Amino acid sequence: MLISIVVPVFNEEEALPAFNESLVKVLESTSHDYEVWYVAGGSTDQTSAIVKQLHTQNNKIKLLELSRNYGHQAALSAGLDFAAGDVVITMDGDGQHPPSLLPAMIAAYENGSDVVLTQRRSTGEITYFQQLFSKTFYHLINRLSESEIVPDSADFRLLSKEVVQDIRSLKEQHRFLRGMISWMGFQQTIIPFDAPPRMAGRSKFSLRKRIKLATDAIFSFSIVPINLVIAFGFGLLIVALLQIAYVLLTLITVGKEGLPPGWTSLMLAVLVIGGAQMLTLGLIGYYVGMTFQESKRRPLYFVNRRLSTLEKPQAKVVEPEQEPQELKDM
Repeated sequence: MLISIVVPVFNEEEALPAFNESLVKVLESTSHDYEVWYVAGGSTDQTSAIVKQLHTQNNKIKLLELSRNYGHQAALSAGLDFAAGDVVITMDGDGQHPPSLLPAMIAAYENGSDVVLTQRRSTGEITYFQQLFSKTFYHLINRLSESEIVPDSADFRLLSKEVVQDIRSLKEQHRFLRGMISWMGFQQTIIPFDAPPRMAGRSKFSLRKRIKLATDAIFSFSIVPINLVIAFGFGLLIVALLQIAYVLLTLITVGKEGLPPGWTSLMLAVLVIGGAQMLTLGLIGYYVGMTFQESKRRPLYFVNRRLSTLEKPQAKVVEPEQEPQELKDM
């Protein structure tokens, strides 16, 4: 069985050598063949150069360098496209996805699971704000989406070859692989783990990237925000009808003197309705924008270079010229 490892890397020159050493050590201890695809793109340090050096030492270490940084999910998708293994394991290269978990993941696959997920129990670096953001996100996505996503699941997972082929057929631009795999519905096994601290450097997953990923996930897997806006609009319509009924009843029973002359209620109504309209247009515009981007059918990424095999120069063999048959007979 061939095991393919897909590792997106971005400015990981400090952690990469130690991570690769621990990863190869675990893979060599198994009875299976392996390949490791490091997917780089847009790094400003020596990440690609280090992978090339590792490749010269072990031709099972391979480099897929994208033309720029297309994001974590696109890098994972690129690795899945090039991986040739019977199983594909995706993981991060900062050391927080421990390679020591690979034998348990492979054993779960051999026991019949097409998808083996990992679930973080704890990590030594995550802040309270990140914990709160993560819990809020998973609560929202599971309430809004039809597919249940395992809370605190990472992009540290094993996929069978059949699942990888099915993922390749999904061409959407706004990708959230955790949701896509959950939506596909294959048999899954969950392995909990404690994430160790990073080997070196600091996380490249900024707050802006977290918000973008969360927004893509919610809007890609649910139309509930539109339904909520529609319900809010109906609520405002009911309030308006009640206000009309109140005014008519006051005019009939009391007359114009019974109506309050102030601007407070009028301004409140204008602001509420105006804000609801802007919110509605914004949500609809976001869906329209995502539809526009999907309709262009652009590729997820472009490959700058691929380093997958070491081509060794072959010795040129020169055959001696044969003597004519007449000379041999003399």
